Amino acid sequence: MTTPTRVETGTEHVREPLLRHLVGAILRRARLRQGRTLQEVSATARMSTAYLSEVERGRKEASSEVLAAVCGALGIRLVDLVGQAHDALAATIEQQAAGDRRVRVLTSVGRRVVDRASVTSRTAQDPREALLLAA
Repeated sequence: MTTPTRVETGTEHVREPLLRHLVGAILRRARLRQGRTLQEVSATARMSTAYLSEVERGRKEASSEVLAAVCGALGIRLVDLVGQAHDALAATIEQQAAGDRRVRVLTSVGRRVVDRASVTSRTAQDPREALLLAA
């Protein structure tokens, strides 16, 4: 099983989703929007229902021929599928980079008290850093 690649954005590393997951989700949404079953689309695309299901769930890396057949069965263009995958990947990376938050969980041991001033100054130094205090 392959792991998502890591991309450096500034000083942070962001995990990119796998292309097969994005493509599978796009194909599934298109099929569901049309109100069609896996059986209908797989029969039109001339492939097994099980294989199409695996592609939709991102468990199989579909060849360009398979993708073209599924797109044809769904009445969408391959270029549109690739474009949607590009847009989804770009949006995911932007969201992850913008929403990256480091969280530290501090627990009290015995009667130890955390100095509120040090918490405020550390957060002011790096606004992306959030502190959670647990009793």
